[in-house]
Amino acid sequence: MNYYLNKLMTYHEVHKMYREGNSIRKISEHLGLNWRTVKKLLSKDDRSYQKELEQPISKKKLLDPFRDFVREKLELYHDTSAAQMFDWLKEQHPDFPSVSAKTVFNFVQGIRAEFNIPKVSSARDFQMVEELPYGSQAQVDFGFYNMTTTTNKQKRVQFFTFILSRSRYKFVLFSDIPFTTAMVIDAHEQAFQFITGLPEEIVYDQDRLFIVSENLGDIVLTSEFSNYVRERGIKLHFCRKSDPQSKGKVENVVKYVKQNFLYNRPYRDLETLNDECIAWLHRTANNLPHGTTKLIPLEELAKEQMFLEQYHQVLPKPPQKQIYAVHKDNKVSYKGNFYSVPIGTYNAGITKVHLTELSGKEICVHEVSALKGKKIILRTHGRNMEPKITELIYQTASLFENIEKAQQWLIAIKLHKKRYIRDQIQMIERVIENNNPLDISRALDYVHTNNILSATDFKAYLDYIRSEKTHKPELETKIIRLNPLSASNNTQMELEPQKSDLTDYELLFGNN
Repeated sequence: MNYYLNKLMTYHEVHKMYREGNSIRKISEHLGLNWRTVKKLLSKDDRSYQKELEQPISKKKLLDPFRDFVREKLELYHDTSAAQMFDWLKEQHPDFPSVSAKTVFNFVQGIRAEFNIPKVSSARDFQMVEELPYGSQAQVDFGFYNMTTTTNKQKRVQFFTFILSRSRYKFVLFSDIPFTTAMVIDAHEQAFQFITGLPEEIVYDQDRLFIVSENLGDIVLTSEFSNYVRERGIKLHFCRKSDPQSKGKVENVVKYVKQNFLYNRPYRDLETLNDECIAWLHRTANNLPHGTTKLIPLEELAKEQMFLEQYHQVLPKPPQKQIYAVHKDNKVSYKGNFYSVPIGTYNAGITKVHLTELSGKEICVHEVSALKGKKIILRTHGRNMEPKITELIYQTASLFENIEKAQQWLIAIKLHKKRYIRDQIQMIERVIENNNPLDISRALDYVHTNNILSATDFKAYLDYIRSEKTHKPELETKIIRLNPLSASNNTQMELEPQKSDLTDYELLFGNN
């Protein structure tokens, strides 16, 4: 039922847009339909199209087993191109059948129409240039992209792109740190080795990695790159500023890498990313017909190699040292795992390390894990607080009159409450500031003698000493006389009280 309604809604939307004066091309772009489909829908009236929809669907498509995968991806990422979907299908499904890109395009467009998932696309125009001879030119450029890591964080990567202008054969190399001139030179060598040859000329932007300045066309190269170019014998061409059209082929490669390879791809680590990219180059970028030439770059490379200068290493290359960034929590990411480095290695993103078996300044040694997503941490890489605590104990002990006794007591506290020694010392320092030296010495003697290992008890004893001093003395016992008389007046002292006669009581009780 949903299929029927979606088809009917698409049909009426096409006719509505056409009545409003929109062209077939505009309707096609807006609804994400092939222009032939739009033209076919416009040729049908309401009754015949409704009758057609009511017919049972019996034709089974070759790609039907992958419908759910394609629909899920399109609903999650509306702007996914058919070319990228083709690559995902081959990457995620080893059993994906051998079909043409056109078949995949029609399949994806059919699912868009069926489930009403339009594609919002933006077009960029490039100036058409005449095709160059084989072996005459290559183009180089750089790209940047913010990837999402497997831990849902953002990771900015930079990539070097290289394309042979005639065959459209491509090479890409990623880095998780900004490229240096030395890294760019190594990227060139890897590109020449990848295509097994050198072109006559390479086209570049005016990048700081290559040139120092441009003086009305007199390009001044960096010394390192200048030496490399002289040794390699490469002819260079630098584009004028704000003139990307002169290297439009490599501009398209940068966009292609972003939209087809990087888009929605998670970042694990640099080595994994480069391995995945090489697989993508062999599987898709160099193995599918090019959009302009309609030729397969891999097959065209075989023709172009006959016109390339033979590749040879300028000097025997030393074993590769891959540079890795040290994270702020002192770890290095390698092949999907995290390996600890000694505390203090990280330096605000400046410190980089090599993962190698070569001789050099060794930071640490780890056994490489065959698993993924693990954290390999050496206990010795934890923060060593011992020197700082020892210094803190000495500084606090110097606040007492008897420094040696204070040190003994503080060391005993450290052994008794190792995890809280810093808090204990800080409290003792605050207490010392608020008491006089005599009281402090008396309290130290008391806690040291009685083996009391607590800053809280030390403070409590000092409070007791203070209260002792402020406590008022007890009042003397005072006898209060009821009739105080002076020594000279003793008249009343000589008076005798009246006495009752016992006979009076006997008579009284006897009468009763």
